[in-house]
Amino acid sequence: MTTTQPRIQWLGRWGFVLAATGSAVGLGNIWKFPYMTGEYGGGAFVLVYLVCILALGVPVMMAEIALGRRGRGSPIDAVRRVAAESGRSAAWSLLGWMAMLCGFLILCFYVVVAGWSFSYLWKMLSGGLAGGSVDDMVAIFAANNASPLNLGLWSTLVTVVTMLIVGKGVQGGIEKSVGWMMPGMVVMLLVLILYGVFSGGFSDALRFLFVFDAGSLSSEGLLAALGHAFFTLSLASGAILTYGSYLPAGASIARTTLTVAVADTLVALMAGLAIFPAIFANGMDPGEGPGLIFMSLPLAFQAMPLGTLFGVLFFAMLSMAALTSSISMVEATVSWLCDRQGLSRRAAAWAAGGVLWVISTLAMLSFNVGADWTLAGRHLFDWLDYLTSRWMMPLGGLGTALLVGFVLRAAPMREELGLSSAWHALWLYMVRYVSPLGILVIFVDALGIVSVEFATHWPFLLGLLLVISLAGELASPRLRRTLFASTPTREGVE
Repeated sequence: MTTTQPRIQWLGRWGFVLAATGSAVGLGNIWKFPYMTGEYGGGAFVLVYLVCILALGVPVMMAEIALGRRGRGSPIDAVRRVAAESGRSAAWSLLGWMAMLCGFLILCFYVVVAGWSFSYLWKMLSGGLAGGSVDDMVAIFAANNASPLNLGLWSTLVTVVTMLIVGKGVQGGIEKSVGWMMPGMVVMLLVLILYGVFSGGFSDALRFLFVFDAGSLSSEGLLAALGHAFFTLSLASGAILTYGSYLPAGASIARTTLTVAVADTLVALMAGLAIFPAIFANGMDPGEGPGLIFMSLPLAFQAMPLGTLFGVLFFAMLSMAALTSSISMVEATVSWLCDRQGLSRRAAAWAAGGVLWVISTLAMLSFNVGADWTLAGRHLFDWLDYLTSRWMMPLGGLGTALLVGFVLRAAPMREELGLSSAWHALWLYMVRYVSPLGILVIFVDALGIVSVEFATHWPFLLGLLLVISLAGELASPRLRRTLFASTPTREGVE
C-alpha cells in the first residue's frame, strides 16, 4: 500500500520511545499509581498491575503503533487507510475520530490537574505550603481551587507551554523537549530515592511495594490494577497511534513497545520508592488516597532536612510529567488539522489551544464559581473524566482489538509487526481474546452488571475468556464476508 508519508518522522527509535514514555509517564504514574498502591494493598496490587500491563496493555499498544505506522497519518486517516487496504468499510475511521476526541477531552480536564502541579511548585519555592497538620494542607488545597483567577492562571500556563512546544513540530518541539524532560525526571526521581535510602523509611517502602500478600488484594484492587494498566499507557486516546505514524519503518514495534511499557512501569515503581519512604519515615498513612501528593507529602517535606529542596525537585518532576502527557494528548488533533485542514503547524497548535482553553476553563470553574453547575449530579470536570475513562477509552481499546484481530487482513499487520509466526500467533490471540476480556471486565464494573466480587472471580474470568474465544472463532468468517467488506478505495489500492 502506498500512502502519503508524514511530513516528518522521529530522528530515531529513541525519539519515539522517549515521546511515548513521556505520554505514558504522567500524573497517572507519579500521582495516581502511588496512592492506588497504598489503597489496594501494596505488593499484591503491583504484581497484578505488572501482569495486566503485559496481557492487556502491550498487545493493544503494539496494535495502535502498527496502525499508525501503516496508515501514516492522524488517527482518522491512519485507520481509514489501513481499513481500505484490507477492503474494509471507511466507517472504521470513526474509531480514529473517537480516539482523537477522547485524547482532547482528557486534556480539557488534565490541564487543570497539571495546573495544581505547577501551582504547588510555586508554593514550594515561595514558602506557601507552611502548615503543621493535614488540616492545614487541606485548607491550602481548598484555597488553591477556590480562586478561579489563581486556578485559571496555572491551567492557562500549562495550555500555553504545551502549544508552544507542539507548535514547533515533531523534531524541533516534541522530540527535543522530551529529550531533556524525560531524563530530567529520572534524575530527580533517583535523587529523591537516594535521599529516601537514608530517611529511615526505605525498608518499609520496599516491603510495602514488593512483598506479595494475596490476602491484601481486594476485588476492587484487582479491577483498579486492570483499569490502570490500560489507561497508564495512553491507549485509545489517539496519542500512541499518532506517535506511531512518525515511527521510522525499520524500527521494531515489538521491541519499542516493550521498552516503553518497561520504562513506564519502572518510573511508576521509582515514584513509589521516592514517595513512600517519606510517608513511612513521618508516620503517615500510605493509603491516604488522592490527597497523598498534595496534602500528605508537603507535610513530609517540611519534616525533612533540606525538605524545601526535595519538595521543589518533586513538584518540578510532577510538572514535567504533566507536560509530556499533555503534549501527546493534543498531538492527534494538531496532526489532523495539519493533514486535513491544511493549517500550518503553529496555526493548528494555537487553534486547538484556543478550544482547549475555553473547555478547560469551564471545567476549572467546577471547583469554584461553577460548583453548583451540575448535570445528573456531576460537574463538567467530572463528566469529562467519567466519559473518557469509563466509556471512550475502553470502547476505543475494544474497537482497536476487534479491528486488528478480526477485521483487517492478517498479512499487513504481520508485515508491519515483523514477528515470527509463533510470536505473531501469540500476539493475535492476546489482542483477539485476552485484551478484550480485560476491557469487558472494566465495562462490567462500570455498568454494575454483576457484583465486583463475582466479576473478578477466576472461574468467571476463565469462562468469559472461553466464551469470547469460541464466539470470535465462529463469528470471524461471517464478520469478514458481510459486515465489514466494502469496495477498496483508490487510496487503499495504490
